[in-house]
Amino acid sequence: MFTKILIANRGEIACRIIKTCRKLGIRSVAVYSEADAGSRHVRLADEAYCVGPAASRESYLQIPKIIEAAKRSGAQAIHPGYGFLSENEAFAEACRVAGIVFIGPPVEAIRAMGSKSAAKSLMEKAKVPLVPGYHGDEQAPAFLRGKADEIGYPVLIKATAGGGGKGMRVVEASADFEAALASCQREAKASFGDERVLVEKYLARPRHIEIQVFADTQGNTISLHERDCSAQRRHQKVVEEAPAPSISAAQRAQMGATACAAARAVGYVGAGTVEFIADQSGAFYFMEMNTRLQVEHPVTEMITGLDLVEWQLRIAAGEALPLTQEQVPLRGHSIEVRVYAEEPENGFLPSIGKLLHFVPPGESLNVRIDSGIDQGDEISPHYDPMLAKLIVWDETRERAVERMLAALADFQIVGVGNNIAFLSRLVGHAEFRDGQVDTGLIERERDVLLTPAPVDIADASKAAALWIIADEARRSTEKTSLGNDRYSPWSVNDGWRINGALTRSFQFFSGEQTHSLSLRYDARAISVDGEPARIEHTQGSALRYAIGARHSEADVVRVGDQLNVFLLGRHHRLNLFDPLAQAGADQAHDGGLTAPMPGKIIALQAEVGTEVDKGAPLIVMEAMKMEHTLCAPAKGRVKAWLCSVGEQVKDGAELVEFEASK
Repeated sequence: MFTKILIANRGEIACRIIKTCRKLGIRSVAVYSEADAGSRHVRLADEAYCVGPAASRESYLQIPKIIEAAKRSGAQAIHPGYGFLSENEAFAEACRVAGIVFIGPPVEAIRAMGSKSAAKSLMEKAKVPLVPGYHGDEQAPAFLRGKADEIGYPVLIKATAGGGGKGMRVVEASADFEAALASCQREAKASFGDERVLVEKYLARPRHIEIQVFADTQGNTISLHERDCSAQRRHQKVVEEAPAPSISAAQRAQMGATACAAARAVGYVGAGTVEFIADQSGAFYFMEMNTRLQVEHPVTEMITGLDLVEWQLRIAAGEALPLTQEQVPLRGHSIEVRVYAEEPENGFLPSIGKLLHFVPPGESLNVRIDSGIDQGDEISPHYDPMLAKLIVWDETRERAVERMLAALADFQIVGVGNNIAFLSRLVGHAEFRDGQVDTGLIERERDVLLTPAPVDIADASKAAALWIIADEARRSTEKTSLGNDRYSPWSVNDGWRINGALTRSFQFFSGEQTHSLSLRYDARAISVDGEPARIEHTQGSALRYAIGARHSEADVVRVGDQLNVFLLGRHHRLNLFDPLAQAGADQAHDGGLTAPMPGKIIALQAEVGTEVDKGAPLIVMEAMKMEHTLCAPAKGRVKAWLCSVGEQVKDGAELVEFEASK
């Protein structure tokens, strides 16, 4: 076994690999960009080396710098994680030339499966079922459009070197094909350095089912059951689970055998995932093979009790698989959700900023958190915005769904937008609960999933008011303890008055809701709107209190005049009402668009002077490796562009001067 390995990655997966290294007594070496100098994976590793500036192409994708770091540190092997260089044959070859073990499959297997089109040709020869499509080398737009017309719409354009939902577009009609192709190629070029695509028939309401395979150098290949990754948005997985709902033991065995045959066909070694797309009849077709560890590997670990990273390390060190196919356990059900710094209500745009409050649910045998960040870290625009993976396990799928909903209710995040509420609505959706999930569920139920349930802010407002007076008292006590007369009654902020208690009025608003309340208190008693109340305990954001006979617990995080109240599984964003701040809020102002995040301008989609309808696409930006389309805020006219194609713009930058129609 190795005594030291380098991890050629960052974030959550780097931290995950370090965890197994510590368990096995292996020293870990991190690499980091200048933007990641203070990141969690650097803090956890035994040693770390800077490999360049923030941009991935200048740091995490720099093969010579990573090989040099491995040599300097004396690492015997390199684990690539997922993404970045994990499926890069040139990197695997560079490791081989340098005499460093690449913890992954042989170069030849990466090459064979690295191109989706070449892999499908190989699978066709191996009699693995394929979706109808074009997987050739001719890439002229008119030719590809002709092939799409032959296949019949809808079709899926997919980057041949892609993954993670990048460089993929569904096209519904021939007239839309070339614009979608251009966008797909740009995204593929930016993410993978390869703009080649393939075109396939897009199946109606398909399921995405993948098989985890492992192979050793002794010729043994087994599957560790399947995962269902059908809950997707823009072809990127949002929720994953194992085993797949409604898959029979016979289907599981058939898919597992097919996946193992695919791995053997390319001389595979290590961890890999064979992805299939299945139609409503249960027929399945090969999509691709990911020659690396998957983001969603924890659900497989939860149902088998195995450490897949440990298996990777042992196989790379030359050991044989520790189990036969018949010995692979399968118990219970596991679900994983990906928690992102994004704003679902704003087109899922990534959110950046400081993570002011980050409190995941407590870990146990049933709940697991895989994360690469800590409270206080900065979420930057340079990398994928995933904050954490939340994984749960229980004896049955029904109980796992309930456990996931409870865990999401306990997850607290302040400082950046997040998708916690969206995930709760998705997991709680009737079709998800019933196991009737297909890749179109999220888009089909978009309105339901993006509409928050009605909520009354009265109880949250009462908790906020009680927390405010408790926090004021704490601050007063701290200040008094530093003064000359710490016992003076005038220094104590407890509401005491000579002729009675202090009465204060609070007004909170959230969206269109406003709630006013009266709080009366002195050193002996508190009442809220005339009802007796008691603060039982407070520490930091935590508040335990009683109003009347009802006892409650809440967490309150204050950021300026906004109070984030976590109460009964809901996150309430309350603002203290300030009449002066509302002055002129309803006055009209000139229209325009500002950058919702730092990014690069990819395309301007209207000429100056053009009349456009509300919602018409105006600007395509690239940020966090994905393209985002900014649309007209109203019906009107483009007066002037304030940005240009190729320009890197800052968050909040004015992009267009827009005149709304009267």
